[in-house]
Amino acid sequence: MRALWHILRGLLKELSDESAYERYLAARGLSHSAEEWRRFWERRLRSKYLRAKCC
Repeated sequence: MRALWHILRGLLKELSDESAYERYLAARGLSHSAEEWRRFWERRLRSKYLRAKCC
């Protein structure tokens, strides 16, 4: 049961961008803050919508 919970939690972290945010912080040597979350999220949205797919 514990293994199932661990897998489910990991999946939810991936879906909610929590894991991506943790990787972002680790790659840049930063610590969590509201300001860093805002920067991460804006960068992620900008990247997503600049590569908009047509049709």
